[in-house]
Amino acid sequence: MSVAVGSVDYNLGAPPCSGVGLVWTREELNAALDERVAMLLFDNEGRSSIEELLIPGEDETGFATDALRRVLSAPEVIENWRVGEVIAEAYLVDHRDCIFPWPIGRDERKRGSSLPGADLVGFGLDSAGYCFAFGETKTSSEASHPPRVMYGRSGLKKQLEDLRDSESIRNDLFKYLGFRSKGASWQSRFEAAGQRYLKNSSDVMLFGMLVRDVPPNELDLRTRVHALAKECPEGTRIEIFAIHLPDGCIDSLGTTALKRRNRT
Repeated sequence: MSVAVGSVDYNLGAPPCSGVGLVWTREELNAALDERVAMLLFDNEGRSSIEELLIPGEDETGFATDALRRVLSAPEVIENWRVGEVIAEAYLVDHRDCIFPWPIGRDERKRGSSLPGADLVGFGLDSAGYCFAFGETKTSSEASHPPRVMYGRSGLKKQLEDLRDSESIRNDLFKYLGFRSKGASWQSRFEAAGQRYLKNSSDVMLFGMLVRDVPPNELDLRTRVHALAKECPEGTRIEIFAIHLPDGCIDSLGTTALKRRNRT
């Protein structure tokens, strides 16, 4: 089941850079946490693949099975920003024909660690076929417009500018996918996107995702949409989304996700 497309509150800009403010109801958020977001947040596919490798045969005791399931059990704490990141990913997969084949969480050496590079790394689909798609996400309850997560060295503004302007950053993401593509189910997508990238390293889709729990206000995105459109390289397409969840819910997103998972 796809996450909700949401109701549109405002639209800004035009290609190569546009922005949209979306609103989710409480029912739409709960449905996402119960199904689509839960699947990605708890990496059900990855856990199942490990179980297939290590669950013992019928002639073995159940001790190893119980131990494995303890290792793979859901964490006791989930960061609110992590849920926001997964909401952003699910939205782009379900409503922008994106594919992010290698969950960033699988690269963590320690729970909650911050990894370099884009938050979302994968492929987009347009009339010419597959290309690379890179996304950055931020989650904020701040009442000001725009929120502080838009600014600073690690802010959404700088991150999108870097993805737009820095070929070296995009090259690292190219290699990140390339190292994992051999023999993967998505190898053909990497090959198609890679051929386009080698012809024009600016031929990419970029997404900025801002998850909020305050009333929508186009001031969150307006300046950024117009600034990113200026001197945008030929071939680059940029979309920025503000997804507005029910008021005040971000502070308990992680707790809510865990409770809803344990309930099912």
